This record gives sequence, C-alpha cells and structure tokens, in this order.
Amino acid sequence: MLVLGLETSCDETGVALYDSAQGLLADALFSQIDLHRVYGGVVPELASRDHVKRMLPLIRQVLADAGREAAQIDAIAYTAGPGLVGALLVGASCAQALAFAWGIPAVGVHHMEGHLLAPMLEEQPPTFPFVALLVSGGHTQLVRVDGIGRYELLGESVDDAAGEAFDKTAKLMGLRYPGGPEIARRAEQGTPGRFVFPRPMTDRPGLDFSFSGLKTFTLNTWQQCRSAGDDGEQTRCDIALAFQQAVVETLTIKCRRALKQTGLKSLVIAGGVSANRALREALQAMLGEMKGQVFYARPRFCTDNGAMIAYAGCQRLLAGQHDGPQIGVQARWPMETLPAI
Repeated sequence: MLVLGLETSCDETGVALYDSAQGLLADALFSQIDLHRVYGGVVPELASRDHVKRMLPLIRQVLADAGREAAQIDAIAYTAGPGLVGALLVGASCAQALAFAWGIPAVGVHHMEGHLLAPMLEEQPPTFPFVALLVSGGHTQLVRVDGIGRYELLGESVDDAAGEAFDKTAKLMGLRYPGGPEIARRAEQGTPGRFVFPRPMTDRPGLDFSFSGLKTFTLNTWQQCRSAGDDGEQTRCDIALAFQQAVVETLTIKCRRALKQTGLKSLVIAGGVSANRALREALQAMLGEMKGQVFYARPRFCTDNGAMIAYAGCQRLLAGQHDGPQIGVQARWPMETLPAI
C-alpha cells in the first residue's frame, strides 16, 4: 500500500510517501520558523495561510523524488489533531479533496501517535510492549504502549509541557524563537554547578510533571543576575545549563519510575524535545544501568513531519480503518481514546 502523509498541526508543513512493502520512499518538510520568529512564537492565522501555500508544491516534490505518479497512491493519511484548528483544517481539506478526486480512502491520524510510532521508521525499531515518553512543545506524557491503539496514560504535565517550558524560558532571557535549540546550544557552554535548579515533583510519588514553577524559578534567577549587572552571555549559558539539567533529570527520574512500575525494559522517546542530546545521553545511561534499551527517531523525524503521519496512517489503513468524506479535526484529542488495531 502506497500512502501519502500530510502533516499540518502547527508550524511545519510535512509531506511523505510511505510504502508498506518498501518503507519510506520520500519526504519533504517546510518549517515556518523564520515566519514566526519575528513575533516570538507561532501566529495561528499566519501558520494556516502558509500551509495553504506550501502543501501542493511539497506534494509534487515528494512524488517527483519518489518517482511515483498520483495515480499510484492508494490512500492518504493526514493529521486530524491535536493541534491548531486552522492549520489542521488545511491538511484535512487537502487530503479529503485529493481522496475524493482520486477515488481513494483517507484517514485522520493522531499527531502524538505519529510521534510515538516515528521510531518504527528506523532500522532497529522497538517491539511492543514499551514505555513511551512523549515530549514536545504541547505535550509531556508517559504512556504504556502494548500495541498500536493500546495506550495507557501513566502520567502527564499538569501545566507547561517540557518543550513549552524551553521556549518560554528562552524568551524570558531574550533568546530567539524557537527556544529549545537556543537553550541547548548555550547549555553546552555553561559552567556546571554555578546554578542549581529544583527538580519539580520528584520529591513525591507519581508520574505527573510540572514545569511552570521551574520556569518561574529561572526567571527569578535571571532577574536577580540582571539586577546585579551580571547579565552577560556566560550567565545566560550558565542558567541555560542549570535549566536543561533540571528538565533532563526530572524526565529521567520519572521514566525510571515508569519502567519500574510497569516492569518493562524498553523506553521510546519521541517528540521535538527527544532530539535534545543531553536528554538522550541521560536516558541511555539510565537504561544501561537497568539493562534495558532506549529507542528514538533520527533528529529530522523528532520534530513534526509527514513521514510519521504516513507510517501511522498506513498501519490503520492496513487494519481496515478510514474516514468518511467529512472534514473533521480536533484541537484536543486524548490518545488513549484511539481504537486498537
């Protein structure tokens, strides 16, 4: 089955072609970072308009790169949620229109299920069951995964997601958008031990997260440094390191708890923050101690992309699932409500 995947949940337009027999054939991505950077964050209306502009040219590019014709496509998968409603509607409308014109089925894919399954595109994919840490700009969740659609939510953020905390913290210190990579780059030059930040909600049982207080702690530290006239680049780097260490250690502690609670030895990390090198190294070290294994996608498939949507959609299409001709998206969509296959 040859599946065209479309991703338009936020500020990246992703398109990919996935073949159930041959694997990923081609993918293309257009990031709107430069468009939104001047505003310090994503502007939903601008995001939607840019998806309209980029979608068809990217589809043509992917078809050309894969050496395929539109008539060869068997089905279309698109992100139906969660995400920005306007942006989601662009992908859904395009998918349903093409599906109608070509006489093929279309299926809406859950954005976070796409992220969760992205490591399946690698040469050594994980096998079920495993614990998944989903860390992105909008979500921080720990999920037990027994199969596609067989998800048990173990814990989640009660306020800011980890990626959101990275972006907001960077903005508070005057760093450019997107903040996650800016914090990570400066953390590499930070002085270990100059600042020590709290590890939120690790002193109590449970698997939920909270990063809002850590963001406030960082702001207070930055403001104190500025008041003392110590707001140079090295101080930014030192604060960035302390913040990143706090987030990474918090996530690692909760992952260890989740693995012990479930008795599993395999951990998948997915979502934009999973590209963070410090997080990967910490989780690899922790799984090494536990004699387990950690899995993640290559960096370009950690952020939003069409390949993960094409793959996830293909699995559901092969199981006989598809949508009707109606165009429907969901800004919020609990992943545990998805049907199992």
